[in-house]
Amino acid sequence: MAELLDVVTVSPYFFEAAQSEATQFRVAETCTGNCKLSSYNRRDFYKITLALEGGSQLLYANRGIEINKPALVFTNPLVPYSWEGYHDTASSGYFCVFTDAFLQAGGRMESLEESTLFKAGGDPVYFLNDTQVEYINNIFARMQQELDGEYVYKYELIRNHLNLIIHEAIKMQPAVAYFTPQNAASRIAKLFLGLLEKQFPVDSPRYTLMLKKASDFADKLSVHVNHLNAAVREITGKSTTAHINDRILTEARSLLTHTDWSVSEIAFSLGFDYASYFNNFFKKHTGFTPMALRKPL
Repeated sequence: MAELLDVVTVSPYFFEAAQSEATQFRVAETCTGNCKLSSYNRRDFYKITLALEGGSQLLYANRGIEINKPALVFTNPLVPYSWEGYHDTASSGYFCVFTDAFLQAGGRMESLEESTLFKAGGDPVYFLNDTQVEYINNIFARMQQELDGEYVYKYELIRNHLNLIIHEAIKMQPAVAYFTPQNAASRIAKLFLGLLEKQFPVDSPRYTLMLKKASDFADKLSVHVNHLNAAVREITGKSTTAHINDRILTEARSLLTHTDWSVSEIAFSLGFDYASYFNNFFKKHTGFTPMALRKPL
């Protein structure tokens, strides 16, 4: 089975869907003009970015930070953000993307989602001095070399290099100069909707939704659930719960219509502990049972 790691020599503002297989290494030209970063789309990949130069802003739901000098940035696939470069600024650096399972294969015990570097509300940005820049840059370069090489144990080496970066950041002091973005309600609502949509489509009966309640989304956005509810209602006119229920119903209809999964499998994949809970939910919101949707006309 292919290892789940991809290392890229690239502007940190050039984010496209990377390949999920380690052997599919990609190189992109350094961005030299105005660049705009959006969050990495895969819901199972974590990302570490080494931003070497160029001004930008990293924006979360209710806080942001200026990145105007070399920095290490850690991003979680379930914590939505945007990263925007300033007009006419150049940029360079590395990023790597990897799964929690990739590091766990090397004996790591702590889940990345709970790590101080990646967790919601944590400190994802670490500014670097010249010595740290040289050290981290060399580690990324070594990961790239190993990935291109033929050494039979190269993924063990890559995991070791990755852990070196993580431990080096843990030793550092995180950046503290966060600010509150303008139009906070609009940003929170937009990130909530993006985070909700990111869970779909459900592509396997073995997958289950991780974010099912307003409080789950609030935790990922690092805002109080009342703040989230107020922002979403202000911007969209609908409650957070209504958006969640509508999206689950849309996916339920699609799965019932276009797959041969059992109702129990669909219920589990949509986050219901029991098929009876899903049946009650579906009938409450549609007026008929899930099986009724499958009956031929």
